[in-house]
Amino acid sequence: MTTEMRKAYLLAAERAVQLLATEELARCWAKESVLPGMSVGGLAGHLARSVLQVEWFLDGQVVGAEPVSPVRYYARLVGTSVPDSALNVGVRARSEETAAAGPTVVAEQAQAAWQRLADRMGKEPADRRVAILHRPGEEMLLDGYLQTRCVELAVHLDDLALSVGVRCSAPEAALAFAVDVLVAAARERSGDRAVMHALARRERDVAQALRVL
Repeated sequence: MTTEMRKAYLLAAERAVQLLATEELARCWAKESVLPGMSVGGLAGHLARSVLQVEWFLDGQVVGAEPVSPVRYYARLVGTSVPDSALNVGVRARSEETAAAGPTVVAEQAQAAWQRLADRMGKEPADRRVAILHRPGEEMLLDGYLQTRCVELAVHLDDLALSVGVRCSAPEAALAFAVDVLVAAARERSGDRAVMHALARRERDVAQALRVL
């Protein structure tokens, strides 16, 4: 899966880089995005981090911990739908920190990181691990982490494009990886019966079993 996964990620990341460089985005930077409580700039910073963080994590120190799977990465999240949860407060803070540099710098940083990653991906071995810097001591296989970035890119390319009034979405390959991870995370979190109801009997979907993020 290594070549396919890395190609899908790079294509989706390239699309994010292109959106971050648009005039429409720069004009809307200070406005509220489609995500309540998050500015367009903050959302752009969050999207940019799905490019920037990959490089940061690749350069982090790994110690040989048991790698976390991409499914577990999402299945264990708590408070995803609560705006003031610790999870969402942390996400907004990190996003705004990145966005503080302004639209031009964020776009340039993401573009430069993407170019370095495009050169680097083919040189990293299939068993390459990365350090999850916001969860000290945790590691993931690079391809597993890239699968989580496909989720973030697929979800937030859509959010940001809608926020600034342009048409842009993740490539089909990245969308497929994202859906695979999210459905598997829903199954781990809620169980197959609940997921079956969410898919086929929505009137019985009392737990909103497919809502992972």
